[in-house]
Amino acid sequence: MGKDTKVLDKIRKFGGYMSGMVMPNLGAFVGWGLLAALFIPTGWMPNEKLNEMVGPILNYLLPLLIGYTAGYNIHGQRGGVIGAFTTMGVIVGSDVTMFSGAMIMGPLSSWLLKKIDTALDGKVKPGFEMFVNNFSLGILGFALAIAGYFIIGPIVNAIIVVLTTGIKFLISKKLIPLLAVFMSPAQVLFLNNAVNHGIISPIAYAQAQEAGKSLMFLLDSNCGPSLGTLCAIALFGKGKAKETAPMAMFIAGIAGIGEVYFPFVLANPVMIVATMGGMATSLFLLVVLLSLIHI
Repeated sequence: MGKDTKVLDKIRKFGGYMSGMVMPNLGAFVGWGLLAALFIPTGWMPNEKLNEMVGPILNYLLPLLIGYTAGYNIHGQRGGVIGAFTTMGVIVGSDVTMFSGAMIMGPLSSWLLKKIDTALDGKVKPGFEMFVNNFSLGILGFALAIAGYFIIGPIVNAIIVVLTTGIKFLISKKLIPLLAVFMSPAQVLFLNNAVNHGIISPIAYAQAQEAGKSLMFLLDSNCGPSLGTLCAIALFGKGKAKETAPMAMFIAGIAGIGEVYFPFVLANPVMIVATMGGMATSLFLLVVLLSLIHI
């Protein structure tokens, strides 16, 4: 029983730490969701000029905010600065949105900088503190940004390969509900576009060309699990997550911008089980109902 309690405490602590990275930036995610809902080509008020903000905010600003916040939580402003700087390395080094990279580089770089600052404390001659502080941050940030550029990108690509293999295997065996095991974690790590456009869509188009139809077109557009997750948070959540969830429900359910619910799950990783269960259930019902239609 004691071991179980320790494990649960560690899970809660990890969830709290994740929440500390994501929740302070939740308003920015909602703002981005409103921009996307209104101004993308398929939005309510398509606007070519205003739509130019949507991509850069998602791909650059939001990961940088998470990297900064993660670093700030560990080592104050210096930690935030190096967290944002090193996050830029993984953003440029990958073709997918790098929230997962930001959650690695922000804490790692700020923790290392904190160790260096602690080691140098009291050992720098008066008058040289600013010089040493700037160069220690700059040199460490330089090294970690390059490491992130060359290391994190290939790791993400390897994850996508694993997802591709798993999804194709399940589809070939017609185990559609089990796709939730791969798709839900990929979504909350903002790999949803890579999965949808790189894996699901080619299969869907091939099936449509052969049979004139494909169930695969309905997988990524399924907003049931996201709405269920956000509804549960709105009813039973706490703090900023509970307050923001209703607006996120509106953006995800009515506007179809599912990305706004990903930060809620990242802030409380145990929720991934709920999204997997919700997606598996909805896919099962979809398969059953479509089977009944064709009887």
